[in-house]
Amino acid sequence: MKDEVAVVSGGSGGIGRAVASRLAAEGAKVCISYLHNEDKAQELVGRLRSDGTRAIAVRADIGREADVAAMFRTVDRELGRVTALVNNAGVLGGEWRIDEIMPEKLAELWATNITGYFLCCREAVQRMSIKAGGKGGAIVNVSSMAGMRGGGEGRVAYGASKGAINAFTLGLGRELAPQNIRVNAVLPGYVDTEFHDAYGGKEKLQRAAQSAPMKRPGRPEEVAEAVLWLLSPKSSFVTCALLTVSGGA
Repeated sequence: MKDEVAVVSGGSGGIGRAVASRLAAEGAKVCISYLHNEDKAQELVGRLRSDGTRAIAVRADIGREADVAAMFRTVDRELGRVTALVNNAGVLGGEWRIDEIMPEKLAELWATNITGYFLCCREAVQRMSIKAGGKGGAIVNVSSMAGMRGGGEGRVAYGASKGAINAFTLGLGRELAPQNIRVNAVLPGYVDTEFHDAYGGKEKLQRAAQSAPMKRPGRPEEVAEAVLWLLSPKSSFVTCALLTVSGGA
């Protein structure tokens, strides 16, 4: 991954932070996006730079077209033509039963979890593709086991959004193969990140993880290793894959 230019959305914490750190360790130039956690984003970038990595943090709401386009222009200017994209930013969007769902809440969830992935892919492909003068590249969408299992009670909308990303990954991989762009997804199960803190915290996470054969939550670094492999030349014949990283759940 040396000298590759990577964009990691939602890179200030959790899985995104672990991915950005691994990419930097492999010699990539890294842009992380954030929306709310500026202090954490700048702290990470400062650490990566102190280790010799060219790294930047850009505030962007990935559900907004103008924000995404501006972020990629910043990457062009500061780091160069993007060759790797990790779509990681996402929201749980609250817990609602179907008889409680409001269209405006669905729209907010779709904007980040679906539209944002499409917009980031559009901007990346406009730079990666052979027809645009690029050399190709790799895209990894961070999905979820909820996209295969439905999300559970109160999280049907979240599961549906991740199911959409699974379908998007399969279709886009076929579309972009002639452009030397591979598209894959990782589907984490229960992973110990702050993503779950607002919905019961670590105790609830630990209980839920008992349903997996490995009887524990995953670590962000374990998911990051899977992402790195899918971005790297070691997976050069892998596209349209949905890789579960779930402890067997």
